Amino acid sequence: MKKDRPPEEVLRRVVRLARLNGWNVGLVAGLRVLVSLVLLEPIGFAVSALVGVGGVMEIRGQRMLVRRDAGGMRWLVRAQFVVLAVIASYAASRILSFDAGYLQQEAIPNLRAMLTSLGMNLDDLLEPMGLDAGTIVPFVRLMVVVLYGSLLLATLVYQGGLALHYRHRTAGVEAALAAGAAAAAPPSIPPAPPRAPAGGDFAI
Repeated sequence: MKKDRPPEEVLRRVVRLARLNGWNVGLVAGLRVLVSLVLLEPIGFAVSALVGVGGVMEIRGQRMLVRRDAGGMRWLVRAQFVVLAVIASYAASRILSFDAGYLQQEAIPNLRAMLTSLGMNLDDLLEPMGLDAGTIVPFVRLMVVVLYGSLLLATLVYQGGLALHYRHRTAGVEAALAAGAAAAAPPSIPPAPPRAPAGGDFAI
């Protein structure tokens, strides 16, 4: 049977994990925001900024725990749900907004014309993959579903698992913070006994 870790060790592990994950999410999202600005991608900018908010929330929760504030655990859990909701919404919207008509009527003809201007033939490029003009649209649809479905599943497993990880360790963290607060509290001093009034001491 696995022995439970001491509350102080649980607290240290949670703080270390929150610091690492929060900064990783924040930095990656920040870089993605810059790329979106350069490429003029408003959707990418919005998604990256909202994911960055989740990273900032996790960093704030970690700093609250360092200050011995148990409320930081709620911030850690909420941060995971923010990131999960943003990425899940984005992935689902990409899958549901797939436009086969645009791909068939505009994207593929434009690609064919561009390749022709470069002396290349689209059909020759598709042939080694077993594709042709009639099967490329279902193939692209499948790739979109696989790509964004994988992103959705990975986010659900990672962020959801991390939220459960933090929630299951809330009791241990609170116990460690309570024990630390009790140890730091000044010792109680019993009140001094009342002084006897003058002339009130009689020898018996």
